[in-house]
Amino acid sequence: MSISMIGIDHNMAPVDIRAKFAFTKKNAGEAMEKIKNQNGIYGCVILSTCNRLEVWASVDDEVDVCLYDCLCRIKGITEDSYRQYFVERKDQEAVEHLFYLTSGLKSQIIGEDQILTQVKDALNLARENFAADGVLEVLFRMAATAGKRIKTEVPFSHGNPSVIHQAIGFLAEKGYSLRDKTCMVIGNGEMGKVAAQALQEAGADVTVTIRQYRSGVVNIPLGCKRINYGDRMEYMPKCDLVVSATASPNFTLKEELFQGIRTKDDLILIDLAVPRDIEPAVGKIQGITLYDMDSFRIEEVPAELQENLEAAGAIVREQMDEFFQWLDGRDLIPRIQDIKDEAVNDLNLRIAKILKKTPMEEDDRQNLVHAVDTAAGKVVNKLIFGLRDSLNQEIFLECVAGLEKIYEE
Repeated sequence: MSISMIGIDHNMAPVDIRAKFAFTKKNAGEAMEKIKNQNGIYGCVILSTCNRLEVWASVDDEVDVCLYDCLCRIKGITEDSYRQYFVERKDQEAVEHLFYLTSGLKSQIIGEDQILTQVKDALNLARENFAADGVLEVLFRMAATAGKRIKTEVPFSHGNPSVIHQAIGFLAEKGYSLRDKTCMVIGNGEMGKVAAQALQEAGADVTVTIRQYRSGVVNIPLGCKRINYGDRMEYMPKCDLVVSATASPNFTLKEELFQGIRTKDDLILIDLAVPRDIEPAVGKIQGITLYDMDSFRIEEVPAELQENLEAAGAIVREQMDEFFQWLDGRDLIPRIQDIKDEAVNDLNLRIAKILKKTPMEEDDRQNLVHAVDTAAGKVVNKLIFGLRDSLNQEIFLECVAGLEKIYEE
């Protein structure tokens, strides 16, 4: 069995290409079930975020499985030209990628912790759809453990980074202050709430759109105002900055909606959605500046983060070693069980004559044999796993191979 993945992210493809392969939560669940049901695939997890799409699978080494083809069939894509945007990783390379990713060390914004939640949510969704097998379950769980350790043990200097925080910093570098600015956030999901909170903390007057049928039951960040989603264009002329961050498959802001509306001369629109929330043509309207997810990428790691990155990397490597020890041990369990069975059988043959000559009832003799078998099995386990804990992996594997040879016919 192998661990395999394919992925597309903000480093390899622009937002419009990533959008073709993005999944909603519902669609991701259905896709995982379809992929797992294919021959040669034991388990599947799909990680779909604004910045990336990854398909993970545990696969049978004897079966030729192409995850890219599986994904394209589900998406109804027949063009092979998109293959250039994907990267494929297997086994150790794949495991290393997931650990570094979950720790925020491969994100568009180094050290951001939203990816940790997204990885855990991907595993939970796979569980709900009975798609994750034991190997992917442990892999994703241990990767999340590494991410949580880094979050608590490594003090990344820029606090709680996210794309909206990066956007605010980007604007600040251009001399744009949000203090007393009128801002609207379209969308009240996880990213929308983070955006509203960040804008408010920067000193803005923030209003959040709420779908009318949900307006009585949803919460918005403390201190923010609310309007119905249908009233967003009426509120637009008052805005200095608008953020759209929904999971809608359709545009929340189209070029045609701006006809007959006079906006401020320097209106800033920030699209944090994949697929896009804001029609690109809107950015060509006079007086409007449009930014998308790819506008705020970091080209190089700031020098002050290097020490924290090294500390985070040490935690990642430690947790990865623990996973590979588990994985190697999992593969060895059947071999160790065979050695134990052979040793117990050997003991039974050696004491059979003694027990037969021992005066006792047959039931008592059978109970004694069972007790001896149990005790012998525990002793063998203790010896073998004791060797595992005291020797390095290579020498331990040689010991296991040597024990197997003892009972070869």
